[in-house]
Amino acid sequence: MSYQLTIAHLYPEQMNIYGDRGNIITLRQRCAWRGIETTVLPVGPGSAVDWTTVDLAFFGGGQDSGQSLIAADFVERQAAGLRRAAEDGMVLLAICGGYQLLGHYFLTHAGEKLPGIGLLDVHTLGGTERLIGNIVIEASWGVDRQRLVGFENHSGGTYLGGGVQPLGRVLTGHGNNGKDGTEGAVWRNVVGCYMHGSLLPKNPHFADHLLTLALQRRYGPTATLAPLEDALELQAHTAMVERLT
Repeated sequence: MSYQLTIAHLYPEQMNIYGDRGNIITLRQRCAWRGIETTVLPVGPGSAVDWTTVDLAFFGGGQDSGQSLIAADFVERQAAGLRRAAEDGMVLLAICGGYQLLGHYFLTHAGEKLPGIGLLDVHTLGGTERLIGNIVIEASWGVDRQRLVGFENHSGGTYLGGGVQPLGRVLTGHGNNGKDGTEGAVWRNVVGCYMHGSLLPKNPHFADHLLTLALQRRYGPTATLAPLEDALELQAHTAMVERLT
């Protein structure tokens, strides 16, 4: 059976920092190696999107200025359709600024309150200290407690409510807020986190998990990914984890 996936890339011009675009490249390439056709749908300010056609969405991070430029458009134009798709099981990965806008709000250090769409039960408070550096977590969702590695650089501290679970436990780095030892938030097939660097090239097992979820939503629970020769990718992943932990 031949598979096709539609991937939405939210605000690729405004929200693309620390190599976040590499997540889209990784998803497409890992599909191409398997003969899975992908269509990438850029979602910019003013875009009209039929979210029922989207299988997997990606929302990267950006400077506070870029985040401010697109926050209102995201809430007013995309929130309702994206929320319905997420409730129906659409896969969504959001990094840093994208993660923050999936929450209830981001209160910047300057006192500006950027509303989120409330898809994730989290809120973010701006601070004076930057939480920056490499990060390793033990994932508690989706990858059988495997470790994920990335790079974080944020001054906002994100706090989880009862409606989400953390993506994982911080082994090295700061995570959501540098205080509670958690990183990221998960609700259904929606994942938010602070792991730039970019996340999916460094963690091919996690990329494949997200792709499997998208395929099974579209084609049923028996849909599977053909295995790939990932020796070099996993060797690099393991070396980075060992170096940092």
